[in-house]
Amino acid sequence: MIYLDNAATTKTAPEVVDAMIPYFSELYGNPSSIYEIAGKSKEAVDEGRSQIADVLGVFPEEIYFTAGGSESDNWALTAAYEACRSKGNHIITTKIEHHAILHTCEYLERERGAKVTYLDVDEKGLVDPAELESAITPDTILISVMYANNEIGTIEPIKEIGKIAKEYGILFHTDAVQAFCQIPIDVDECNIDMLSSSGHKINGPKGIGFLYIRKGVKVRSFIHGGAQERKRRAGTENVPAIVGYGVAARRAWNSRISRTKKEAELRDYMIDKILREIPYCRLNGDRVKRLPNNVNISFQFVEGESLLIMLDMEGIAASSGSACTSGSLDPSHVLLAIGLSHETAHGSLRLTLGEDTTKEDIDITVDKIKAIVERLRSMSPLYEDFIRENKQ
Repeated sequence: MIYLDNAATTKTAPEVVDAMIPYFSELYGNPSSIYEIAGKSKEAVDEGRSQIADVLGVFPEEIYFTAGGSESDNWALTAAYEACRSKGNHIITTKIEHHAILHTCEYLERERGAKVTYLDVDEKGLVDPAELESAITPDTILISVMYANNEIGTIEPIKEIGKIAKEYGILFHTDAVQAFCQIPIDVDECNIDMLSSSGHKINGPKGIGFLYIRKGVKVRSFIHGGAQERKRRAGTENVPAIVGYGVAARRAWNSRISRTKKEAELRDYMIDKILREIPYCRLNGDRVKRLPNNVNISFQFVEGESLLIMLDMEGIAASSGSACTSGSLDPSHVLLAIGLSHETAHGSLRLTLGEDTTKEDIDITVDKIKAIVERLRSMSPLYEDFIRENKQ
């Protein structure tokens, strides 16, 4: 199998698995208990928290473990809204956010009286900081803009947005699920108050994430019960996953320079090869301000689902967009937001590289895509009409 869906999830690294195993059957104590085996678990949780904090460049007590990126996004929006409700009810976000953000905003509008501005993006998926600033009102209490888009890979102007948020005294949250350990993040330079991340995007385990909450930021508890996570997120800690996340973060950080350099080189090689060898296709997202491992291409006169199925039959795993919406027949909201037609959006393919991806994998994949696209177009009346019209 050639696996090119690393934005959906990554393979858990062997050293991550090895680090986790003892905490399932040997050091299985509850970190909240007081006996020795429990103390070992608490030490492991503290170590995982410190490892992640070191990578992000923050204090360990600013890291709160969650069940993943979606929970972190939900927590950031709902808890910040509730904490700041007396100051206003306006939230600013974008039309290309992950559904964990968009659906939470819709919930806050429907159930909690929030007013939400969904900013447009340009044809490359970039938010205009000037438009964001013009959307601010006296009631604006929260801005949430993703660090990098999970579908098209565009990296947003987070530093500029954070500067605006700070000038107006507005809380700033960023969904950094795709960005953490892929591109440099400086929460102080970017004035980030809250940041979401997920372990399984960086060769860590599934079911674990964190929410960074800057010291002094007032947000309410998300899960009520015990005193875990400094009384902000109750529930017995997932010790093996926390251990694994800490190791994965440290591993990804230590390898980031060579790994992302290799990924970016293969990414550019793949983009150039596809655009050169396959006619009537386009790159989605910014060519330069882009995650190092992301390739997103739209093929005219091709149905993306058919392309994915036929690639799978060839042993190639890819995606048409976010894994969270892979069961939906609707075109990607991200691709529609950057101006693609429904037809073109339906013919899109997301290929996300990983640390094990090779140039040979790219060559094989592009050759298979080329053959499949030719076959699918040969069965398309629209393509036949297009060729006939352009020959006249």
